[in-house]
Amino acid sequence: MRNGHKAAAFILTVILSCVLISGCQDTKTVDRAPMNGTPEVTVVTVTAQKVVLTTELPGRACAHLVAEIRPQVSGIITKRLFVEGTDVKAGDLLYQIDPAPYQASYNNAKAALKKAEASLVPIKSKAERYKVLITIKGISQQDYDDALAAVEQAEAEVEANRAAVETARINLQNTKVTAPITGRIGKSSITVGALATANQATPFATIHQLDPIFIDATQSSASLLKLKRDFVAGRTRKNGNEHAPVKLLLEDGTQYPLEGRLNFSEMTVDPGTGSFIVRMSFPNPKRVIMPGMYVRAIIEQGTAENAILVPQQAVSRDTKGNPYVLLVDQQNKVQQQMITVDRTIGDKWLVSSGLSSGNRLVVEGSQKARPGTSVKPFVFGEKTKEGK
Repeated sequence: MRNGHKAAAFILTVILSCVLISGCQDTKTVDRAPMNGTPEVTVVTVTAQKVVLTTELPGRACAHLVAEIRPQVSGIITKRLFVEGTDVKAGDLLYQIDPAPYQASYNNAKAALKKAEASLVPIKSKAERYKVLITIKGISQQDYDDALAAVEQAEAEVEANRAAVETARINLQNTKVTAPITGRIGKSSITVGALATANQATPFATIHQLDPIFIDATQSSASLLKLKRDFVAGRTRKNGNEHAPVKLLLEDGTQYPLEGRLNFSEMTVDPGTGSFIVRMSFPNPKRVIMPGMYVRAIIEQGTAENAILVPQQAVSRDTKGNPYVLLVDQQNKVQQQMITVDRTIGDKWLVSSGLSSGNRLVVEGSQKARPGTSVKPFVFGEKTKEGK
């Protein structure tokens, strides 16, 4: 029994010792836990500045001039005198249609003209003789009138044959199919030995003039109305004339090195899309831009003299999607401020209302800052320097 009591007392002593040690350790842990201090935030001071407003519009490239090559006479193709995919100049010979039948028609028309001209000579001489005889009553008035009519008829035949000669000459000339414009010619849809039909539906080939090249972009009518309201209110000032400079982003995101200009804006709005066409032209000496290519045009639309720009990470949204920021007042207390944003410019928001120059804006540490609480503000960049 004594041994049993001793064992129980020993076990109880060990348990109490463990509990006391554990309690001491918890107390030390609590004692060593740091107390929460004033939260630190990084702020920037809002300043008004001059900002050039640009609009990025999606668009497609289209050739400056497009010419579809079609024959104006029928015949067999005897030659093709260009290399597909190369540049051609206006007037270059592209195809040769067999000229033999048209040469024969031309020769026949010239012969008919000579015959008509030869027939005219005696008829005019007869009319001249009748003119003398009519004065002395040597012939009747009817005979003289018939002679004059014969002259006019012969002259008309000469003119008709002269027109036939010109028609035959044009047809003979059209057997040589030439380039109407300077540009790059595509693939040929017809080969040597094939039959060409005058004014056929399928073109022989197509020539695109690529330098300069047009960019047709679409802009919403709502954005244009807003810009006009800003002009009237004085928030935005117009930049130059209608031929404003334009920059271009290619399909892979790279910037096109040459600057273009705005040509015109369409006068009507598409009722289906609520947008209108804006046409620009760009020099394209190296043929980098091809017809049908997707691009993005950046147009300078105006200048905001006192614009407020804030970092995008400083702007949050409430449950309804309304944007707001956290401000630090002179007593270093946080205030929530609702704002109105206009557009993004680079990595910043353009704020149209809600902020003024001199406001201190929380850009880092907003999770620790709550409206009404005191914070320890650091100017953006200073805290990093102190840490170094």
